[in-house]
Amino acid sequence: MSIRLKLLRKKLGVTLETLAEKTGMTKSYLSKVERGLNTPSIAAALKLSKALNVNVEELFSEGGDKLDSYSLVRSDQRKSLAANDEAPAYAVLATQVSGLTLLPFIIYPPADFSTSTFKEHLGEEFLFVHEGQVEVDFMTERVILNRGDALHFNAQKPHRIRSLGDTQAELLVVVHSSED
Repeated sequence: MSIRLKLLRKKLGVTLETLAEKTGMTKSYLSKVERGLNTPSIAAALKLSKALNVNVEELFSEGGDKLDSYSLVRSDQRKSLAANDEAPAYAVLATQVSGLTLLPFIIYPPADFSTSTFKEHLGEEFLFVHEGQVEVDFMTERVILNRGDALHFNAQKPHRIRSLGDTQAELLVVVHSSED
């Protein structure tokens, strides 16, 4: 039984540090679990699944997802993937993500670029501004998006986002990601 923790964590964009904070486990222990050097207890597996908002079976499943299954996440069931629940950075809008190539999120970007690092990853990214106004920084160019605007780009282009104005921006972000 091989654990898929690293695959799930990377797909969801969660760092080892954030996962350690959300679960109360050490980075060292989590790294060993990801490398197959440690097997988590049932209690640890439950903490990990809760922190990543996935079914515990997903951490251990070998096969792909069934074609006839679907994922439904009600608005009151969204789980923040931020280290600090008081300031949610983003929430996952799908479960059973290990077999998916489209990953939908709601993102609440910070108001200042100083707390936002440039991200780049394989695949494509689609942003839709649901609420507020944002600025997307591509290092060499900045784009301002208003409510209702959409942006699609190659996610290998370094990018970071910040909320502008008095209203906290809320974006629907869909990332297309191939299996690692």
